[in-house]
Amino acid sequence: MPTYILGISAFYHDSAACLIRDGEIVAAAQEERFTRVKHDPGFPGNAARYCLQEAGIEVKDLHCVGFYDKPLMTFERLLETHLGTAPLGIRLYWKSMVVWLKEKLWIPQLIQKELGYDVPVLFGDHHESHAASAFYPSPYEEAAIMTLDGVGEWTTTSYGYGRGSEIHTLADIKFPHSLGLLYSAFTYFTGFKVNSGEYKLMGLAPYGEPKYVDRILDNVIDLKEDGSFKLNTRYFNYISGLTMTSPAMGELFGGPPRQPETPLTQREMDIARSCQVVTEEVMLRIARTVHKETGLKNLCMAGGVALNCVGNGRVLREGPFENIWIQPAAGDAGGALGVALALWYHHLGNERVVDGEKDAMRASLLGPVYDDDEIGRFIEGQGGVAQKLSEDELPVRVAEQLAAGKVMGFFQGRMEFGPRALGARSIIGDPRSTETQSVMNLKIKFRESFRPFAPTVLREHVHEYFELDTDSPYMLQVAPIKEERQVAMSEDQEQLFGIEKLNVPRSDMPAVTHVDYSARVQTLRREDNPRYYDVIKAFQSLTGYPVVVNTSFNVRGEPIVLSPEDAYRCFMRTEMDFLVLGSYLLDKQDQPQWHEEKDWREEFALD
Repeated sequence: MPTYILGISAFYHDSAACLIRDGEIVAAAQEERFTRVKHDPGFPGNAARYCLQEAGIEVKDLHCVGFYDKPLMTFERLLETHLGTAPLGIRLYWKSMVVWLKEKLWIPQLIQKELGYDVPVLFGDHHESHAASAFYPSPYEEAAIMTLDGVGEWTTTSYGYGRGSEIHTLADIKFPHSLGLLYSAFTYFTGFKVNSGEYKLMGLAPYGEPKYVDRILDNVIDLKEDGSFKLNTRYFNYISGLTMTSPAMGELFGGPPRQPETPLTQREMDIARSCQVVTEEVMLRIARTVHKETGLKNLCMAGGVALNCVGNGRVLREGPFENIWIQPAAGDAGGALGVALALWYHHLGNERVVDGEKDAMRASLLGPVYDDDEIGRFIEGQGGVAQKLSEDELPVRVAEQLAAGKVMGFFQGRMEFGPRALGARSIIGDPRSTETQSVMNLKIKFRESFRPFAPTVLREHVHEYFELDTDSPYMLQVAPIKEERQVAMSEDQEQLFGIEKLNVPRSDMPAVTHVDYSARVQTLRREDNPRYYDVIKAFQSLTGYPVVVNTSFNVRGEPIVLSPEDAYRCFMRTEMDFLVLGSYLLDKQDQPQWHEEKDWREEFALD
């Protein structure tokens, strides 16, 4: 009989479930996609039920359930921290104790109750789960491993190596010294939401100057040559308070934190750039150290900081490793996968066999799928108007509309696992258009105008458009646009400050070129997503460009769409022109008038 292991991460943010069968990944999904609550931290009951359904099994068929960290160790950290800062942390103490005493100390009983069966529950170490999620699905027989995040139990950063079925930790950094919490603190200080707005800080950084780098290194973080560091806790409030930074941070940067939704100033842009530069320097120094200690040519990465694709790009270009593989669900969601694989390989002692070239993530397309029969019934029930196209017709029709400047939702196959849309639940457009970025940001995504969009490029052509000639299937590396495709700024444009630079075209693909001539690249091979590949290939035939704009199929504050119903709702709420649902093409102009009882934007007003 096959051995099934269900992995679960929950109760912090981005709860998720993952199912493996004899070490093979069968299914994985985040709970937010089902509940429509972004970053949902609750028990992933819907995701777990989906995973079991995908495999055609019941809870009683599971060998065990793995939980991605050790709650008692986290409880110990919270108690020691609160006792060490008393009486300052009394409000935070009581707030956290209510949740712990009601829920988090009773994980096995809660899991068994939610799943309705007395299944064995085993626990993994948080950073070991991250390391397992990075190494075990990678294509490497052996590799160095870096994990960097906010905090898990006591650990915030670790490095080591994997070989065969074994993972070894060589060194770590403990709470409260955390690169992830440093980045989150500056996310908070610049007026964005922690555990959600870090991408915004990264996107804002190129509009600023690194004028505060020395100030951060001299006062906020003591960074050593080997990448080890300590934070000056005087500037932070997350240890004993309900905010990320203390008044001292405001004194250091000439004023209090920016209030959310207020206008951005040059100060926030400069702070973002400076924080990003410091973060990249820490990542590079740790990478050099782990390479020096292991002598290995491959590197695997996970943890929330591994979603910093700008830093990843620098580690790839400037670091000592020949190859880098990053877990696409690098944050806490990926911990569900990591603990399941750790139980299979480490706890049960199974042998690991690797491909050598292709990873085991199945392009991260591990979520629910809806066939054309289901989609057709939904469209009919909705009163929608659609054309059903053949496999040959659909890519050409989609490409024609993209080339005409139309923006469309693209809903195909199994949903992505992780924070990035990779062509299954995407909104796509023409990268050549100077209008695409502003239209997508303001009229479709309803988000800040400065935020960049990513390109999907056919793998065989990536080197012609970007300073990159390696796989980047999960949109986790930033690379410069090829110099011959860049558009130089005029003297007058050079004098512009900050957001004023937004509408200055930087290349022959302005919709995917950030203000610093960079792009967050997704490479695509046909075997990973044939229909998406064929669309881009058809677009290339029409325009000469094997590249499209790709952003996640959602609006600001909402999770990526899961179902045809979610996709149609998002389509009708926004100014998208077309929607592709499986083999069906829907034109906005043909659809019945859309009615909602209340203004849905209020629900997603702040993110």
